[in-house]
Amino acid sequence: MPANKKYLTLSPSQRFAKITAAILGGLVIAVLFHMILATWFNHVTVIITSTFTAFILWAVLMVIAFLGNNGWKVLGIYILVSLALFVIFYFANQTNPLV
Repeated sequence: MPANKKYLTLSPSQRFAKITAAILGGLVIAVLFHMILATWFNHVTVIITSTFTAFILWAVLMVIAFLGNNGWKVLGIYILVSLALFVIFYFANQTNPLV
């Protein structure tokens, strides 16, 4: 049964923003989150665990990206969250370096 046309995104730019936010933004957020955990906890254990949990988190973030009405808003939120996680990782890595 095909999807109802009123629920599909008609604008190509909105579709691009949602797909970009889902694939790239979700992956960046999932990886940065696990990198932060690796600076605070045993990094070997976190890296081994992240092979499973990062994929689950990425899938959840992909679904959340497609639930939003405005793709650019979702992409902006994902970029801001990524920047915040990067700042946290940068300062956490200064105090607890991984290597």
